[in-house]
Amino acid sequence: MVLDRHDDVLHTHTALAAHHPPSGRITLHPGPGTTSETGLAHDLLAALGKPPLLPGRFPGGRQPAWEAATAWMTALPVTRLTVLRAHRLTARRTMRLLQLQARTGIHLTLVCHRPHLPAALHQALWTADYFLTADIEAARRHYYGTPIAEPPPPDEPATPASRWLTLPALDRLVSYDSSRPCATPCTPPPTAWRHRPPPVPLTAHTAQRVAQRLHTATAHPRLAAALAAALFTGASLQQLATARPRDYDDAAVTLALHDRARYTDGCAAHPVPPWAGVFLRAAACFTRLLSGEDQQLLAAPGDRRHLLHMAETARLRPPQPPTARRKGPAGRVEWDWRERQEAERYEAIPARRARPSQR
Repeated sequence: MVLDRHDDVLHTHTALAAHHPPSGRITLHPGPGTTSETGLAHDLLAALGKPPLLPGRFPGGRQPAWEAATAWMTALPVTRLTVLRAHRLTARRTMRLLQLQARTGIHLTLVCHRPHLPAALHQALWTADYFLTADIEAARRHYYGTPIAEPPPPDEPATPASRWLTLPALDRLVSYDSSRPCATPCTPPPTAWRHRPPPVPLTAHTAQRVAQRLHTATAHPRLAAALAAALFTGASLQQLATARPRDYDDAAVTLALHDRARYTDGCAAHPVPPWAGVFLRAAACFTRLLSGEDQQLLAAPGDRRHLLHMAETARLRPPQPPTARRKGPAGRVEWDWRERQEAERYEAIPARRARPSQR
């Protein structure tokens, strides 16, 4: 706990300068209109570089913003969280931050810009183990860590995300195969790719761009993880929905998808590339916090519209048809182009002429 007795601008500037997510440091400066627990979670998601709203419907109409923030804080390499204007926090919002600290193990620093702790903050901290300081150098060590990290170099300009990334691995995303999860625990073997070619691995540069776009396109861990998984498995949304939290093995770095009817390669375990691991870890944590082990790890078929909208927000799409063969208006992504191609090829096969039987 840092006590900024005179509301010195140096404290605020020092804490804000420490904000550098790639180095594991987040500084949260709640907006003046933040008056609810959910609003504070939205501010935290924004500090993590994510749009604060989660698409979709949720039980009871309650948006699981804290669960999403906790999942991302668990999966990302975040080690320190500094919260400014802590004197404005209610006891309930302070307790939310303390619960976040307990679940993620981050180093939490609250900055109170008043000569004394307000009653609500004092009440919330009654059972907490904390250290109080008013010294700016001690505060700096809390913001940056010990030893104090050098101020980070200016971030490189982000690659413009206005250009589409056309990714053949998304060809089957909207395929309507009928994969279902296994009713009993299943330990699939490594995928063998007997009936279809494996998706071409992303280059290091493309993987970096994809991960960057997914991080900023949605705060929903399941949607981000589903699209990431589609890129390294080439699976459809129907098959991605068969995965449960137990199907992601963080130690073996594999993701199991199920296909009892063998529409593709049967139940199989897919290696998870390093760039996609953070999304799978966030989705697993989010699902366990929200609904336990028996719910989808990734997006469900009912999330199809939200998933495609998120992909288009990130400017990620499958190969598109030639202009002359488009079914929709120019500029609209046609997700079913591969499916249409296959149907047209099937319809073009001439019927075999019946041969008279010879006796």
